[in-house]
Amino acid sequence: MTDVGAELLDLLNIEPLEVDLFRGIGAGGETSKRIYGGQVIAQALAAAYHTVPGRLCHSLHAYFIRPGDPSIPVIYQVDRARDGGSFATRRVVAIQHGKQILNMAASFHVEEEGWDYQHEMPDVPGPEGLANREELQGRWLDQIPESMRKDFLRPRPIEIREVEPRDLIHPDPKSDINHLWFRMEAAAGASPQMQHILLAYASDMYLLGSSLRPHGLTWFSGEVMTASLDHSMWFHGPIEFKDWHLYSMDAPFTGGARGFSRGKIFTQDGRLVASTAQEGLVRPYKPK
Repeated sequence: MTDVGAELLDLLNIEPLEVDLFRGIGAGGETSKRIYGGQVIAQALAAAYHTVPGRLCHSLHAYFIRPGDPSIPVIYQVDRARDGGSFATRRVVAIQHGKQILNMAASFHVEEEGWDYQHEMPDVPGPEGLANREELQGRWLDQIPESMRKDFLRPRPIEIREVEPRDLIHPDPKSDINHLWFRMEAAAGASPQMQHILLAYASDMYLLGSSLRPHGLTWFSGEVMTASLDHSMWFHGPIEFKDWHLYSMDAPFTGGARGFSRGKIFTQDGRLVASTAQEGLVRPYKPK
């Protein structure tokens, strides 16, 4: 297990404080300036899982309310909304400085048999032979502003290989359709619940960025202010995140300073295991 992989597993192993009350570490994740949204979703899901034995999450719906402060822990309060015969529902509120930074509803389902159908996986190049994140960083490192370099170079636990990477500094307009492969080798042997938690963490990566592609924008271009506003996820089947998964994304609408993105997550052999949707702020940046 890599050190960064072990660190992420520790980050998502939240601490019970009282009945239905938990504490998660704020620092870590993908950025040092504020808490990465996928981290708060994953920790909120972990808190909910502490209260739902014997069932797996099939959907979650979260709203990002305030930026997370990485200098202090996050408190997660779980409301046991319902425990039914087939479904259980939980509401989770993430709190810092006495205020909500995220609220999330999640539903859990007992295993049942039913009809099967899914869309086919897009026909794209496999992860073998694609540039990894470190190789792509090397292409643009000398153009990244000094103030961003520490975060840009920090080790990440999720291995990512983009099918069609863009120039980070001078991007051309591209199709909103965006594909990448990702995995986390340290997920080997993790419980089914932790596999969901890890995929929820990773699902916030690159999704909002799909809304920037048609406009020739990236976070490094200095022309756009972005923030995730909400995030929804549906789990369709068993997950082994140690293996490569294809994240197939598109962004069918941008307008009113918001962008809407969707994603499908497939195993390398073509099984659809999760779907995502997100709306985010995509506001022209106006220096003060």
